[in-house]
Amino acid sequence: MAGIALLQLASEFLGTHDIVRLLSKSIALLIGLPLLVVLANGVFRRAVRKRFGVVAPLSVAAVAAGIFFAGLLRGTRAVISSIVPLPPNYEPFGEGDVLRVGFTMGLTYFALWALVFVLPVVVEDARVRALEADKLRTQAELVQLRSHLEPHFLLNTLNAIAGLVTEDPRQARQLLGNLGDLLRDSIAPGGEMQTLDEQVEWLRRYAQILETRHAGNLIFRWEIGDGTSRALLPRLLLQPLVENAVKHGALMRAGGGEITVRTELSGPKLVCTIEDNGPGVPNKATRRGAFGLVSVRRRLALRYSDAATLRLESSAGGTRSVVELPLEEGGAS
Repeated sequence: MAGIALLQLASEFLGTHDIVRLLSKSIALLIGLPLLVVLANGVFRRAVRKRFGVVAPLSVAAVAAGIFFAGLLRGTRAVISSIVPLPPNYEPFGEGDVLRVGFTMGLTYFALWALVFVLPVVVEDARVRALEADKLRTQAELVQLRSHLEPHFLLNTLNAIAGLVTEDPRQARQLLGNLGDLLRDSIAPGGEMQTLDEQVEWLRRYAQILETRHAGNLIFRWEIGDGTSRALLPRLLLQPLVENAVKHGALMRAGGGEITVRTELSGPKLVCTIEDNGPGVPNKATRRGAFGLVSVRRRLALRYSDAATLRLESSAGGTRSVVELPLEEGGAS
C-alpha cells in the first residue's frame, strides 16, 4: 500500500510539479494510511467475530474512510498552503475539488486494503467451506452406504434363518450372529478409514449370509495377499462392488456362481479386485440409479483425487472390478 502511494505521488509530482499538492497528500497519507489499516482491520475482525456479515460494515467503513481522507486532505492542504510560499500564477484548487480528491483517496486506499487483507481471508474461507462441504457429502454417502443393507435382503435372510431353526439350529444361530454383526457394524460410529483386515472380516460375514441364502448357487473365494492386512482404505468401500458382483454376475450364471475377492500390493499401490464368473456387463455407461459404483468412485475422488482409480473389466467369462489406491498403513482412523 505504501509503495503504491509513493508511485502515485511521484507520478503526480512529475506531471504537475505542484509542491503544495505533493506535501499535502504525503502528510495526509502518512497520517491516514496507518489509521485506515488499524481501524479497518478492527471493523473486519469484529464483523467476522459477531457473524453478522462483512458487506454492510465494510461499506460503511469505506464511506467513512472517504470522509476521513477528505477532511484530512483539506486540513493538510490548508496548513501547507500557509507555510510554503506559492509560486507565481499558482491557481489553487477549490475547496470542493480538495474534498472530492480526498474522498476518492479514501475510497481508493480502502479498496486497496480490502484487496490486500480481506480478499485472501475470503478466498481461504471459501476453500475451507468447500472442503467442509465435501467432507459432509462424503459422510452422508457413508451413512447411505452403511444403510444400504436393503430391506428385502434383511427379510430374505430372516426367512432363511426361520427355515433353518428346526432343520439346522447350529447354522441358524451362526447366521443370526453374522447378521447381528453386520447390522451392528453398519450403524456403529467410526472413522472414515479402516484396515483391509477389518473390512475383509466384515465382507466374510456378509458373504457367509449370501452363501447360506443361495446355497449351492454361490461360492466365495478369498485371496488376501501378504502385507495387505494393515493397509488402510475407506470404510466399507468394497461392499457395493461385492453386492454388484453377486446380483449382476454370479447369480446369473447357470449352474452356480463364484466370487473371488483378491488383494495384492503393486509397488506403492494397494490393488483390490472383486471378480465374478457371470455373463459380463454391456459396454455402456453406468445404469441410472447405480448407487454402488457411483459411490465408490466419488469416495475415491474425494479421498485420493486422481491417485486412486476404479475400473471394470468385463467379458463373456465374467467381470472384474479393480480398485487401485495409494498404500497407507496403520490402525483405523
